[in-house]
Order: sequence, then C-alpha cells, then structure tokens
Amino acid sequence: MRGEPIGENTSAKLQLAFVAKVIGLVGSAVWLIAEFKADTTALKNDVIRMEHEMELNSEFRIKWPRGEIGALPADATQDMNIEHLKARVDKLDEHVDKLRHGTQ
Repeated sequence: MRGEPIGENTSAKLQLAFVAKVIGLVGSAVWLIAEFKADTTALKNDVIRMEHEMELNSEFRIKWPRGEIGALPADATQDMNIEHLKARVDKLDEHVDKLRHGTQ
C-alpha cells in the first residue's frame, strides 16, 4: 500500500473519538483559564477592599482620640450624669460649709 498523493480529491479521515478528546481538552483549558481569571479578579478586589478598610481604620485610630470624629451617645449621657452629680456635690459642699461655720 502506497500512499496516495495529496490533492483536491484526498480526504482526511479523523477518528471521532480523537476529535471529541481535542474538543474536550480545549474546552477544559478555556474553562480553567476563565476560573483562574475570575479567582484573580476576586483576590484583587479583596486586596483593594482591605486596603480601603485599613486606610479608614487608620483615619479612625488617629481622629477618634482627638475628638475630631465625634463621641458616642453613651459618652454624652455620662457627661450629663457627671454634670448633674457635680452640681449636687457643690450644693452639698455649700450646705456642709454653712453647717461647719454656723452661718445660714
């Protein structure tokens, strides 16, 4: 059996199983590359988000103790209670001084 010369009438016979394997391999490669790209994009977004949160945390860490951001509502309540108690203590001190010195 001698090979026929390649010409216009020559037809290439490929096995169907081989073609299916090649299509499957190419499809798998495309899917794998798409998954890696999606994972890489997700990781980049996570890094950007973490950098932004770190920047906000640094700003909070610096500005909160200085009082530039504000105070908690509980702090305001405590300040009001302290002012009220201070006024009562001042009145009691006044009363004790009056009793101690005998002036009314």
